[in-house]
Amino acid sequence: MKKDIQLSFFMIISLLFALFSCFSCNKEEKLPRGETVIIAKDTMINKDTSIAIPAAGAKYLALGDSYTIGQNVHETERFPAQTAQLLRAHNIDVRDPQYIASTGWTTTNLLSGINLQNPARDFDIVTLLIGVNDQYQRRDTTSYRTHFLELLDKAVEFARSKKSRVFVLSIPDYSVTPFVAAEDKAGVSKQIDEFNAINKEITLQNGIVYIDITPSTRGAANDTSLIANDGLHLSGKEYAAWAGMLAPLIKKALQ
Repeated sequence: MKKDIQLSFFMIISLLFALFSCFSCNKEEKLPRGETVIIAKDTMINKDTSIAIPAAGAKYLALGDSYTIGQNVHETERFPAQTAQLLRAHNIDVRDPQYIASTGWTTTNLLSGINLQNPARDFDIVTLLIGVNDQYQRRDTTSYRTHFLELLDKAVEFARSKKSRVFVLSIPDYSVTPFVAAEDKAGVSKQIDEFNAINKEITLQNGIVYIDITPSTRGAANDTSLIANDGLHLSGKEYAAWAGMLAPLIKKALQ
C-alpha cells in the first residue's frame, strides 16, 4: 500500500514537472512582435521582418523660382537635375532633387513656400537662386537684402547647419532675351547687376560658395539655342552649363 502511494506521488510530481516545462517552452516562443533576440556577440535577428531600409544617396534641396524648376524645359533638363546626373556620372550617389520653387516667386514667396512645406533639416546639398522677380516687380533692394539673408540662413539650416553644403547662384540676365524691348535692355541689365551685388556680398560674408552664372546667360544675346521656346526663360543647354560649374564644387564638398 505504501509502495502504491509512493508511486502515485512520483507520478504526480513527474506530471507537474512536464506541464511546467511545456508552459515555459510556449512562453519562450511567444515573443512580442519586433522583439530582438541576441544569438551571438554583435549579431542580432529581428523577428519583425518589416524593417524600413533608408534610401541611399545624398539628399538635394533646390530653392528658387522659374530658373530652378526650369520653366519651359523638361524636368530632366533643370539645372539641379542635370547637376545630379553629372555627380552620378562621377560616382557620387545623389537622390533626385527636391524642389521648393515656382515661376514668378519673389524672395517673400519663397519664404512662404518654405514655411508651407517645412522641409527636413537633413539635406546634404542645398542650392539657392532667387531675385529675378524682386527686380521685375520693382521690389526695393533693402527688402531684398533682408529676405535674401533670411533665405540663406534657412538654406544653411536645411543643410545640417553645414555652410560648405550650400551653393548660391547669381540671377540670370534676362535682358538679352526677346522678351525685353531693345530700349529697356540696358536698364534691366543694370538692375540685375545691382541685385546680384547684394546676394553676392551676403553670400561671401557668410562664407558660402557663390557661383556667378550671369555672364553665361548673357551669351544668349548671340546664341538663341540658350533660350527656351517662350522667348524669356533659358534652355536645357544653358542649364547644362550651370550644372557643369556646380557639380565639381558639390563633389568637392561631399568628399
